[in-house]
Amino acid sequence: MAFALRTLMTLLLLPAALLVAPVAKAQTVAEELIREARVHETAGEEQTALRLYTEALSLDPTSGEGYLGLASLRLRLGDLREAERVYSVSLERVPALYAALLGRARTRRAIGKGLEAAQDLETYAVKENDPRALRELARWYGEDGHPLAQLGVWRRLLTLAAARSDPDLAAEARTMIRALQIVVHPIDPVSAPSGRERMRTTIARIAQRGG
Repeated sequence: MAFALRTLMTLLLLPAALLVAPVAKAQTVAEELIREARVHETAGEEQTALRLYTEALSLDPTSGEGYLGLASLRLRLGDLREAERVYSVSLERVPALYAALLGRARTRRAIGKGLEAAQDLETYAVKENDPRALRELARWYGEDGHPLAQLGVWRRLLTLAAARSDPDLAAEARTMIRALQIVVHPIDPVSAPSGRERMRTTIARIAQRGG
């Protein structure tokens, strides 16, 4: 009985075992193609590199290095729309490939998709807990004339600095926050109270003075 059970289990597991070997082989070949693509890219043979990256991805559609290499090359060649498409496909196939979010953010900004670029960069910054990405996002908001959004990012950086016990980042964030508060004071809900809040504050002061 025990022998029969072991035999049955072996027969059931055999198809899965047969599938593993071809998949592993395809991934190995894809990795080699990516290495070759990088060599050709370095040598200035972009078309050959593009073909090799594409072949690698056809063998292994989950190769993060393949997607990043292909998108980066497309970007370097000035094919921004195709680079954006490759980054998007990579995130569909490999959702945890956060580097593709960063690449797509910068690509979309170069294309002129400012809002989508900022959303990508913010998502990347949150996923990776990356202060450099938040700094870049704050800079984008500053360049685009959105000081309130820029202030919000620097407040997040101050929180991150406290969590990381990073005094340099905290000092930088406080400096930027003070400067931006001067600019956005009338519209900043944090530093500028609402009309109702101002009224309560005024009444309290009058009460303290005794009328």
